[in-house]
This record gives sequence, C-alpha cells and structure tokens, in this order.
Amino acid sequence: MPKLDNDTVLLAFVGVTAAAFVLQTIILLAIFVAVRKAAKGVKDEIEDLRSSMMPIIYNSRDLFSRIAPKVESAVDDLSAIAQGLRAQTAEVQISAIEIMDKLRRQTSRVDHMFTTVLDAVDRAGGFVAETVSRPVRQISGLLASMKAIIESLRAGPPIEPRRTHSGEDVLDKDIFV
Repeated sequence: MPKLDNDTVLLAFVGVTAAAFVLQTIILLAIFVAVRKAAKGVKDEIEDLRSSMMPIIYNSRDLFSRIAPKVESAVDDLSAIAQGLRAQTAEVQISAIEIMDKLRRQTSRVDHMFTTVLDAVDRAGGFVAETVSRPVRQISGLLASMKAIIESLRAGPPIEPRRTHSGEDVLDKDIFV
C-alpha cells in the first residue's frame, strides 16, 4: 500500500470536495431546470385562466354598469312606496282612533238611554205594585178579620178544662194530641 502522507490525503479531500461540488452543481442545475419548467407551465396556465376569465370579468362589469341604475331606481321606488305606506298607515290609524272614540261615545249614549228606560220601567213597576198591593192587603186584612169574626161566632161556648190525676188542666181537644 502506498504511503499516505499529508499531501496525498489533502489531494484526496480536494478531489472528493471537487466531485461533491460538481455533483451539487449538477443537482442544482437540474432543480433550476425543473423549477423553470414548472414556472413556465404555471405561467401558461395563468395565461389560459386569464384569457378565459377576462371576458367574463368584462361582461360582468358591463352587466353591473347597465344594471346599477335600474337597481338604484328600484331602490328609490321601494323607498317611496315605503314612505307612502307609512303615511297611509298613520292616516288609517288616526281614522281608526276617531271611529273608536265615536263608537265609545255612541255606546255610552245607548247605555244611558237603556239605563234611563230600565229605571223608568222599574219605577213604574214599583208604583203599579204599590198601587195594587195596598188595596189587596187592605182587602186581605178585612177578609181575615171577617173570617175570624165568623169563626168565633160559629164556635159556640168555650170549653172548660178537665183535671187529670196529676193535677194538670187538659182540654178535650188536647186529649188526642
């Protein structure tokens, strides 16, 4: 085996380092070529995408520029309709309040009229009842007194009480009680 001295070892290290450097350069060059190819492919794809999307964007912009005034007009019309509806709603609410007030007043008047009529009917009924019942009571009292007089005249002499064995007074009519 040959003798390994410092110069030989250094020369071997320099050779290995040079070979590694050349290999690294080749790998980096291959990566550069692959990245360049990929970038060119991406660029082509972006161009294709741009060429297909740009007409859509331009058409959308034209469409929005044509529609925008119509949308603004429709929004203005809706705003005017909403304001008109608010005004009409306020008028209807005021009318409803007036109608309810009038209805409340009429109801109060009708209630007062019915109350007055019913009070008059009650007073008239009381007057008729008093007018009719007073003579009826007087006649009834007269008839009751006549009946009592007739019964007392028909009854005959008074019954005398008898004495029992215990010394109590008993009337004949109380025997069967």
